[in-house]
Amino acid sequence: MNRKVGLFFGSFNPIHIGHLIIANHMVEYSDLDEVWLVVTPHNPHKKKSTLLDNHHRLEMVYKACEHYENLKPSNIEFGLEQPNYTVNTLAHLQEKFPTNEFCLIMGEDNLKSFHRWKNFEVILENHQLYIYPRIAEGMVADRFKDHPSIIRVNAPIIEISATFIRKSISEEKNVTPLLPEGVWEYIDQMNFYK
Repeated sequence: MNRKVGLFFGSFNPIHIGHLIIANHMVEYSDLDEVWLVVTPHNPHKKKSTLLDNHHRLEMVYKACEHYENLKPSNIEFGLEQPNYTVNTLAHLQEKFPTNEFCLIMGEDNLKSFHRWKNFEVILENHQLYIYPRIAEGMVADRFKDHPSIIRVNAPIIEISATFIRKSISEEKNVTPLLPEGVWEYIDQMNFYK
């Protein structure tokens, strides 16, 4: 059975309610059957030192998704060559799950720099991009404005950042409303971000 799967990539350090709101909105209000939350081991554009170990971030994604039937944690990039490039991950997934149609979910801020992604033309030729709104500086390149592979989804604008959450935890602020319950319990139990 063909499934249309949205891939929502992130370091999820930690996963928070903003991520869940977007992922759930995509599965409920677009034609996607599932959203896979792909935990990235190491983003070429991020310093690795601030990241929790891969398995801890994956565990938090499992805890966050447990009550959502159509949201699935994915560690697909853990076994791929580092650093991970989305074009390679997509090729690997298409080979591994040939009956699925894979789409990318990204914020509008990422679309503004999409022309700098490795082989972005190949991605656009073979996959749809589902774009959710973000408040960000800069303009989307004209070539992406009316592109047939780019679908804009009118999702809520979420301004919560994992950086803010980590900083708040280190300052002993109460961030429980920003995190799924199981995720907060795990962070607290493991003494992360203190």
